[in-house]
Amino acid sequence: MPLTRAVLLDLASIDRGDIALDRLRLACPHWTFHRATAPGETTGRIAGAEVVVTNKVVLDRGLLASASDLRLVCVAATGTNNVDLGAARELGIAVTNVTGYATASVVQHVFAVMLAHMTRLLDYRQAVAAGAWARSEQFCLLDYPIRELAGRTLGIVGYGTLGRGVAEVASAFGMRVLIAGRPGGPPQPGRTPLLGLLAESDVVSLHIPLAENTRNLIGAAELARMRPDALLINTARGGIVDERALAHALRAGLIGGAAVDVLSVEPPREGNPLLAPDIPNLILTPHIAWASREARQRLIDEVAENITAFLEGRARNRLV
Repeated sequence: MPLTRAVLLDLASIDRGDIALDRLRLACPHWTFHRATAPGETTGRIAGAEVVVTNKVVLDRGLLASASDLRLVCVAATGTNNVDLGAARELGIAVTNVTGYATASVVQHVFAVMLAHMTRLLDYRQAVAAGAWARSEQFCLLDYPIRELAGRTLGIVGYGTLGRGVAEVASAFGMRVLIAGRPGGPPQPGRTPLLGLLAESDVVSLHIPLAENTRNLIGAAELARMRPDALLINTARGGIVDERALAHALRAGLIGGAAVDVLSVEPPREGNPLLAPDIPNLILTPHIAWASREARQRLIDEVAENITAFLEGRARNRLV
């Protein structure tokens, strides 16, 4: 039986009016698009739907059980912690996700913040705006030491598609790359234990999922192992880094800097230690490493392909 009724619960987290929805519309004849869905609105909005697309809206056991017509949940993301997969399996509801759509965007962001730190880009921009260059006795300012990436060591924690993409670009810059062993796992050939990697690296970039064995993986003890001029980059998940410990490490000069794109609670409506205005050498961005227009378009198109595959009886990106 063909699917006829579909609903997308949180389009505003993907589309700001710059994404084409043509392929999605072709995948199912009748769509309802919601810019956002509050928790109390979900039950009514998924009632009668055969396909539900969600980016971050939670679909727990009760919600899935209430949707008697539901046959397919498409998570418009890689992580699926917002959907009860066990309940979906018991209820006979298929679940898909999307992988690899944002690799180029994330890799680009990692090197944007890495280069900004190494060239002291924000410090020099502020100095020029404050008139320091106009007052200089020389043709240039050398107030902030600039470092080259070539010859530096990059430690990558999480060596999936994103970690490999970062490693490839790092090699082009002439960086030495270390790959961390899996947290809590046995020693692996070609991998460096996490604490050793932290001690050796000039830059550490995180690309692992948030799980019980990775929550607060980088805490006070781990930060203390890093070099005093090292840079920590987190484009993975906020809960992987102990945010209070990182704020302290930056204030105390225990590490050289950090670039953080994710926080443990998003949006941070109740505040967060890393939002304090006195934290030095921190670039904090609002979970946008993944969000190039091209990546968001790929995401929507991949969701459409998942729906088409389901209709044709093909298992594509199926988790359940």
